[in-house]
Amino acid sequence: MKIHKNLVEMRQGEEGTVVGIQGGITLKKRLDAMCITPGANLLKISNSFLRGPVTVQIGNGRMALGFGMASKIILEIEGGDTQ
Repeated sequence: MKIHKNLVEMRQGEEGTVVGIQGGITLKKRLDAMCITPGANLLKISNSFLRGPVTVQIGNGRMALGFGMASKIILEIEGGDTQ
């Protein structure tokens, strides 16, 4: 079963495919420059406590995204566990 979550809602070590970005053209251009576009596979490495940055891996590269930006990236996750 496939479910949709934003990047903040994902658990550490969870992987998903970007299916949408809930933001304007400026955010989409910024994420595009980081290769975060619909169809990209992301692995959530970690997140900081209380709305801190979220670290993700895209291919061989890792980067940290701010909480607000991460909350606007929608991913499709394999599996039926929604917790």
